[in-house]
Amino acid sequence: MKSEKITGIRSVDFKIVAKGHGVVNWNGPTNLAQENGTTVDNHTMPKLRGYTNLSGKVKDTGYKYRKEPTDIDFKVNPLYISQNCIRHHLFREQAFDLHYANAKNIKEVLASLTGLVRGFVVPATQNKRTSPLLLEDFVDQLGNGNFEQFGQAGARDSSSFYSKTTFGDTEYTSYGSISIEQLQFISLDKKFDREAMAIKEGEGEEVAKLVEAYIQSLNSSLSPKATFHKNCVRNGTIFEEGENGILLNDAAVAILIDETLRKLRELSIRQAKSYMYVDEVMLDYNDSSKMMRIKNDEGAITPTLKGEYATYFYAKD
Repeated sequence: MKSEKITGIRSVDFKIVAKGHGVVNWNGPTNLAQENGTTVDNHTMPKLRGYTNLSGKVKDTGYKYRKEPTDIDFKVNPLYISQNCIRHHLFREQAFDLHYANAKNIKEVLASLTGLVRGFVVPATQNKRTSPLLLEDFVDQLGNGNFEQFGQAGARDSSSFYSKTTFGDTEYTSYGSISIEQLQFISLDKKFDREAMAIKEGEGEEVAKLVEAYIQSLNSSLSPKATFHKNCVRNGTIFEEGENGILLNDAAVAILIDETLRKLRELSIRQAKSYMYVDEVMLDYNDSSKMMRIKNDEGAITPTLKGEYATYFYAKD
């Protein structure tokens, strides 16, 4: 048993500050009460953290009264952009490519940012890769919410009126992390139920070359290596029982991290009259066992790359 203490950078954690105006992530029509007590479905609500449309008052019949549209405290229930929305826009060039993934072409998915960083599941083949990228929701700090009433031009009846909870200027805070353990190893084996693709004899080396060429294309100044092994073992295991898989070297890991951070820094979302863009990304090359220490103690972070990334897997002959 190879039992070495894992040392080095375990994750690259980050804090994001984003700015914008208006709502980019709507929740859709919400059942609310009018001043006369009747309920309507013509109010559109953005995503608000912890918000419920129920007022807490209950009739003898069990009917739960709805809140009025203006009954919101934007400090208690802040506006947010869901991490699903963020991920969609972060990888939007490849947002729909997985619809076309199958057993014959899945190696093309692996040699992409979707395959290596975003993660994927192909229902037809049960192939999957857990994303090394953890993202939290983007939560607004300003609370500039408004109630707005609208009417359709030319129409007079009550059904032509609708309302929205809208926002002025916004400023979001979010946190995230890139796991080195999940990034540096790609399983090509069913053994532990995390096979990214099924391979035939001799195909593992071909897939590794494809992955390596893609990573090299992102940065020609470094020397990334993607190496296929038939027995990739997780450090610290008892029986040294490994999997077919691809191991990425430090240079390959560094390139993928840099590319992910570049996309985060350049992220912007434009939805109709609203927008959001990332203004600042603070980094922590975290070699401690404290996950996301950037959240609780910015004084303890390491903002620049010093040392090597942790090695979680090794090839055993």
